[in-house]
Amino acid sequence: MAVTEAARTEVLCAEAAAATDTTGGTVAAGRAAQELGLKRGEFELAVHLGIVRTTAEQAGGRPRVGREEIHRLRSEDGFPDTVRERVRTVGTAEGARLLDISPVRFTRLARAGCITPVTFYLNRYRAIVWLYLAQEVLGFAARAPQLLAGNSPVWMRARLDAGTDWRARNWRAQRIERLLSRTEDPWRRAAVLAGALDAVQLAEVVDDPYERAYLAKVRPEPVFGPPGSVVARETMAQLMQADDPDEILWRRINLIMELDGARASRQAPRPGDDHRPVPVTDSAPVPVSDPGTEPLLDPAPGLLARLGLRRRVTGRRTVGNGLPVKTVE
Repeated sequence: MAVTEAARTEVLCAEAAAATDTTGGTVAAGRAAQELGLKRGEFELAVHLGIVRTTAEQAGGRPRVGREEIHRLRSEDGFPDTVRERVRTVGTAEGARLLDISPVRFTRLARAGCITPVTFYLNRYRAIVWLYLAQEVLGFAARAPQLLAGNSPVWMRARLDAGTDWRARNWRAQRIERLLSRTEDPWRRAAVLAGALDAVQLAEVVDDPYERAYLAKVRPEPVFGPPGSVVARETMAQLMQADDPDEILWRRINLIMELDGARASRQAPRPGDDHRPVPVTDSAPVPVSDPGTEPLLDPAPGLLARLGLRRRVTGRRTVGNGLPVKTVE
């Protein structure tokens, strides 16, 4: 009798475990991270970078990972070290050690836009501490060893002497591109670009309040939502906004182009609408890139007239309580 009861209990436990671990061949994010040997932060970064593919989450649901995806990663040569190495991040001091240079030189390279941070955290003084992918740091050293020693080139000295800091801009550009890569819906793509403009800039480009409300509603969030604390969320929101005049202009141009495609696909809902999209001909997404190396063209008739630049933009930004965002060098 005792053996029968024990066997029954074992079967029930196995069924409960199966129901917990899998739902339609998927597992929860926490279980997936455990099976891949990743910490939570490493797993979230792996998802953000596209290293780990998640399933399309249901409305209000949490992202899940397919069993096949876990098997694919676990079957890679060198697992789990290979996966962990792809998401390994370093700060300024460790990055400098990797390149065998001083932390001051590493910071100068990052500020000049040579090395792009992949994420950040806030220290106890609420200052931004940038983190970089170790593989990208080593890749930069292989591509441009001449920048690791000797005098900096003229273009780099000119940027730094002018007080330029490209870390936030480059981080923002990469993040926008990754968010755009996750959706083909024109309104969601426009919403990603709208997030790079402050409220005044956005109102100048999108003068319809219903469209602005719809852009705010459909704007894609990071896969695991924004950072937890209020200060972290405010910092993330501020860092996502362009703060250099030429970057702002570029984002406005690309938003106008994407918005034209979104309006052609369907109208933004208004009070009383049944929210059903209006069928129209498909239009290909407009490629978006940073203006650092591309010429500024007028891709649509009257585009520059539609920009309506009516105010001077400064590089100062604030967070929540009105205090400037600080960055740890």
